[in-house]
Amino acid sequence: MSEPSHPRDGDFELVTLRNGHRAVRHLGHGEVMHPAVGPWQEALRLYVDQPGLADRLRQPGPPLVIHDVGLGAATNAVAALTRARELGPDRARDLHIVSFEVDLAPLRLALADAEGFPFLQPFRDACESLMKHGAWSEPGIQWTLKLGDAVPFLEPDAELPPADLVFFDPFSPASNPDMWTEAVLARVRRHCREDAEGALLMTYSAATPTRVTLLLAGFYVGAGASTGTKGETTVASTRYEALTAPLGTRWLERWERSSSRAPHGGTLTPEVERRLRTHPQWR
Repeated sequence: MSEPSHPRDGDFELVTLRNGHRAVRHLGHGEVMHPAVGPWQEALRLYVDQPGLADRLRQPGPPLVIHDVGLGAATNAVAALTRARELGPDRARDLHIVSFEVDLAPLRLALADAEGFPFLQPFRDACESLMKHGAWSEPGIQWTLKLGDAVPFLEPDAELPPADLVFFDPFSPASNPDMWTEAVLARVRRHCREDAEGALLMTYSAATPTRVTLLLAGFYVGAGASTGTKGETTVASTRYEALTAPLGTRWLERWERSSSRAPHGGTLTPEVERRLRTHPQWR
């Protein structure tokens, strides 16, 4: 997939993908951030254009809130900031991004590679302010950082603005299993908006255990856009009607025959089976 490059910071290094895009790789488990079509195209396709961020920002209303779970090299957040800034006077709503991240090394590496990550450069000052002060803003846009393990920041009584959109982009369940459990995704769900259109969660994983876990955590679940190499990703929602391609009974039948029926970090108990089969998604 990639050849190693020399720039390193802590547990991370920069690499060049076979398609020529630059990306960040974890030195421990070897996982690459946005490995398919490159960071920028994946960020735009999955997290910004798929939920129609620009159209949402054109509609008057309270600030649109994004919970950016897994800041990484800030590609998803900066893609959203770029769309918001592009709208200019057409933007009718403010944007507030809350990013969660345990390690800022990927962002430091990406900022230092202006040629490899040119899309970050218009927001260089924003990224540096975020890392130094935990916040950055300009008229109509606010970006804040929750630095450290995300789970305590997602406690039920945590002071978070309810999310309209969730960019769920931690390392994979194989590399970062603690972030994909029902308990964590249920916390993410509790901090989603319930009124108006509800909230959408986008993630790159289309694995059966991912979708099982999201359903058990209280979401409705559907198929998401392709990344180019992956045929599907996943979109979850607090409202069934907000899904463009909701999973149906055919998916449930395939799950019944699957060898990967358990949720991430859990076991397939009779109670888990009952909860999945009686989920309101199938009614």
